Parts: sequence; C-alpha cells; structure tokens
Amino acid sequence: AVQLVESGGGSVQAGGSLRLSCTGSGFSFDDSGMVWYRQTPGPGNQCELVSSISRDGNTYYTDSVKGRFTISRNNAESTVYLQMNNLKPEDTAVYYCAAPIKLTWRPTYCSDYAGSDYWGKGTLVTISS
Repeated sequence: AVQLVESGGGSVQAGGSLRLSCTGSGFSFDDSGMVWYRQTPGPGNQCELVSSISRDGNTYYTDSVKGRFTISRNNAESTVYLQMNNLKPEDTAVYYCAAPIKLTWRPTYCSDYAGSDYWGKGTLVTISS
C-alpha cells in the first residue's frame, strides 16, 4: 500500500527551528515529485503549497518561507525533509507531505486528502510568540 508518514512536528518559540521528515513506501519514490503543504487549523482555512521538490531536485518555495525553509530529499531513504528556520507564529499549521501528479496542484483543503494515497496524515507545528 502507498504510504507517506510525516514526523518532526512540535511546539517551538518564534525564531526557533524544526525539521520535518516524510518517508514514503509502496511507490516509486525516486520517480516522484514531493510537496509540503500546510493548513492552519480551524474551519474555512485553506491549504497552502509551501514547498516542492521535483524528481530531478528542482525546488519551489512560496514567498512567505523563502530564505527560511529548505526542502531536500534522500532517495536512498525514500524521505523528503523540510528544514524550517526562523519560525514565525504564522507558520503554525498542520504540515502534510504529498506526492501529487502535478507539483503545482493546490487543493482547497489539505484535510480532504490527509491519509489518502500519496498523502500523509499531517504533523502539527505550533509556533509561539
């Protein structure tokens, strides 16, 4: 079965760092582009594409995290990482990793896909001021 499992979330103060990990199984990780999305808890809050990395290693970052977040991948371990530095309260969200067909896909709500094929269940990141 296709599975993505995130880890590394937690609570830190503003200015701190966290590294999220996402390990995939049941599919060809090497041939897959990977995406980190986030969604702030609460009704109506929509999914945001945070960062992506193609199978060839090309990366994308949304403007609000440029210079602070770094995405990387280790194909030997079927794992994608999101290093998050200088965290801000507005980074508080549930972070999901996914392997969508299109790296530019922006679903309205991440929570609609959490735990489905090619989606992780999410890991909560809480940043206090």
